[in-house]
Amino acid sequence: MQGPTSHFYFSQRLRLHYVDWGNEGAEPLLLVHGGRDHCRNWDWVAQRLRDRYHIIAPDLRGHGDSAWSVGGGYDMASYIYDIAQIVHQKAMGPVTIISHSMGAGIALNYCGAYPDQVKKIIAIEGLGPSPAVMAEQAKRTVDQRLRDWVEDRRKNSGRSPRRYASLDDAVARMAEENPHLSAEQARHLTLHGALQNEDGTYSWKFDNYVRAWPPYDMSYADIEQLWTEIACPTLLVYGKESWASNPEKDGRLAHFKSAKVVEFDNAGHWVHHDRLNDFVQTTKDFIS
Repeated sequence: MQGPTSHFYFSQRLRLHYVDWGNEGAEPLLLVHGGRDHCRNWDWVAQRLRDRYHIIAPDLRGHGDSAWSVGGGYDMASYIYDIAQIVHQKAMGPVTIISHSMGAGIALNYCGAYPDQVKKIIAIEGLGPSPAVMAEQAKRTVDQRLRDWVEDRRKNSGRSPRRYASLDDAVARMAEENPHLSAEQARHLTLHGALQNEDGTYSWKFDNYVRAWPPYDMSYADIEQLWTEIACPTLLVYGKESWASNPEKDGRLAHFKSAKVVEFDNAGHWVHHDRLNDFVQTTKDFIS
């Protein structure tokens, strides 16, 4: 099947990449990947939905083929701005969104800030750490947070991207990260998520600085407030084998006006890979 075409747009002077699956004139569908991932992780989902939607999948700043942030700053507000820009520049609103992990957190915050611009959203494990983990993190004083952030930035500044001797070695690392992946999936994700260095080795495309979250960012109370502002139907997807906490069980579902939680057996954090066919059917039922 013919793949997508690559394009670029500008946000805060950064040249950001996205792929377009064609079918212009159809209902817009935005696919937002997670942290240290890339837009081509949606290929299997996009192939099954491209006949009825105009699909656009961006690479977040510092990820895939998008530019790295000058100064290495990656905060939630900037990520939200990037999403707001592509929706605005491509005239996609009101848009349906499918999103994963950090990208789902960004997309949900965007929905809260711009409820009139989103028709429906599917968020795969996008609420972040559980309330218990957040409560523990909140015990850290501001000086502790700052020192930890400075230390993380120093470590990242001296950290060279890991080099794999061959593409097969990088594929093996990808498969190790998610044992549910088929050999085909692991290779495809690696081909689009890695680049070949001048010496012939391979490294991941994402900027190491995306690992260090800023010490000052949206508070958890701010994020919960944004969840309450989401006006569109919302589907929160979880894998039963994942580390993520189910919001129906931990109480966070109460912050949403119109949200439903769906859990998938035999799936971890990447539900759209681990249970592809069932996820696509659930998606069709929800957004059609």
